[in-house]
Amino acid sequence: MRVAKDQVDVRMQIPGATIRQRMDFGDATGLGKISGEYFTLAAGVDTTPLFKGLDGDLCQCPHWGFVVRGQLTTTDASGKQETVRADDLFYWPPGHNVHVDADAEIVMFSPQHQHSEVIGHMIEKTRV
Repeated sequence: MRVAKDQVDVRMQIPGATIRQRMDFGDATGLGKISGEYFTLAAGVDTTPLFKGLDGDLCQCPHWGFVVRGQLTTTDASGKQETVRADDLFYWPPGHNVHVDADAEIVMFSPQHQHSEVIGHMIEKTRV
């Protein structure tokens, strides 16, 4: 799910402050501790080879985040693609790969234990 900033409902606006809120933006039930993550990614980075060996060769961890700059495209198990750009909020459900279309910086929130395992898997893939 991608949501552009101007599509997030304005709940309150006063001089000097605008509060926007998107309801029902994913479900964190039963996921335990959440980690905050900041990724800096170069255009052309593709997670496909890094996720080989994971279930379905895809990241099975959900992520909620914000694109600070750049552009990324996710592909799910069915081949459906979705592109997120600067100022977009996003939710990536389990079962995705990511391709960086333009140099990007993103902030993500992920189930800590689950995503740590995925990151560990990627680290091992880069040592081969």
